Amino acid sequence: MMAVTDKLEQGRAEFAYQCAAKGSALDKKKEYKQYVKKLPMLIKTNGLGAAVAFFFSKKNDDQSKAGYAYKEIYEQLNEWLKNAESVNWMLNSDKPLVQSITELPSEQYRALTIETLAFLNWLRRFAEGMIEGEAEE
Repeated sequence: MMAVTDKLEQGRAEFAYQCAAKGSALDKKKEYKQYVKKLPMLIKTNGLGAAVAFFFSKKNDDQSKAGYAYKEIYEQLNEWLKNAESVNWMLNSDKPLVQSITELPSEQYRALTIETLAFLNWLRRFAEGMIEGEAEE
């Protein structure tokens, strides 16, 4: 019988794979890979709220611009966190992710940070495997 943690980890991996596959199809796929790789360190250095707010501020609807990769990652993270059974109850589904995060009590904020880093660990691995090359600065 599969343990709850195994099901959660498998769900993270499956969703992260789908996200990375979508990211690998973007015009700015190298930027997508670069931003996915940098996000965990941004979270560890500045906190989840600040890192998500940064991605929120950089997102752009124009697929030909690097900001589109920020938008894609922000939306993927939003989708995962608002649907993951382990943390979705913490977030208000009617509010933007960045706003929901700022309203959390400390204990829930830490739990959401841990879940986000676990998800990003899978996403980073898959993005590195699916997308060749590095973004040009």
